[in-house]
Amino acid sequence: MDTQAKVYLAGHTGLVGSAFARALERHGFHRVVVRTLEELDLREGAAVERFFANEKPDYVILAAAKVGGIHANDTLRAEFIHDNLAIQTNVIHQCWRHGVRRLLFLGSSCVYPRDCPQPIKEEHLLTGPLEKTNEPYAVAKIAGLKMCESYNRQYGTEFLSVMPTNQYGVNDNYHPEHSHVFPAFIRRFHEAKAGAHPFVTVWGTGRPYREFMCSDDLAEAGLFLLDQPAATVLRDPAALFNVGTGTDLTIAELARTVARVIGYGGEIRFDPSKPDGTPRKLLDSAKLFALGWKPRIPLEDGIRLAYEDFKTRALPAASAPASAGTGPITART
Repeated sequence: MDTQAKVYLAGHTGLVGSAFARALERHGFHRVVVRTLEELDLREGAAVERFFANEKPDYVILAAAKVGGIHANDTLRAEFIHDNLAIQTNVIHQCWRHGVRRLLFLGSSCVYPRDCPQPIKEEHLLTGPLEKTNEPYAVAKIAGLKMCESYNRQYGTEFLSVMPTNQYGVNDNYHPEHSHVFPAFIRRFHEAKAGAHPFVTVWGTGRPYREFMCSDDLAEAGLFLLDQPAATVLRDPAALFNVGTGTDLTIAELARTVARVIGYGGEIRFDPSKPDGTPRKLLDSAKLFALGWKPRIPLEDGIRLAYEDFKTRALPAASAPASAGTGPITART
């Protein structure tokens, strides 16, 4: 990639998008185009078409999406499928219409079947039923990666799709109801420590396995793939790459690790009446690793980075409920 190329980064304010913004800056890209939701609603086709006609980006990183944890996915099902389908359809189509050199489409590991063989390989896509709690989001993401594959096959485009494992890091969403498990743990264990709560209650049994990657590692992997020759990354028109760390741990182990880093010494309880979600989701990232890329940020180092970000950016609002009582605090998985 020429550092003088114009790069449109969609979703620059989110966890993954902001990691890409930092990575682009580190690598010397200075013609990075961004728009807030107020400036450009990617769900509006005419607005997206005008944007591409005016800006004519060379590269596009599509990190914009409606995302959330189990609770948000299971209660906002129509919004998750509608908004993500609209965003993807508009951006991918305009990338083709306006001759974008390369597109990086950000998918999700939830596109794979619920009871998938472990570790999950790219070829396991569409081989079984999805996890019901996030099925609308997964269906939308599958449509996006299949759209990229279809344009590659019909028009010879160079649209790459990456399936990241669970992400965490700087600029995460710590919303008390709609956050993912990782930021939920950071918020809840901090509140429990600050409020001297004797225990924290976690949804589910704690037995499901999850793989976690710092978003800064994902951004480096994405730029690495964008920089590879077409003969390397487009051998198959699907151009699909898993991006993970190759290791996982149980939700219970994650809870204990986050609590230890934060310094919470109370009891951790589990509520088996609440949903666990998919039993295990470990990605096989051998295809990416074979190209010479590997993640660099260990889990505990990443937790410290995320916790410092939480204290700096989200603490004033997040710490308010800590003195409200001594009852259980629930982190959704």
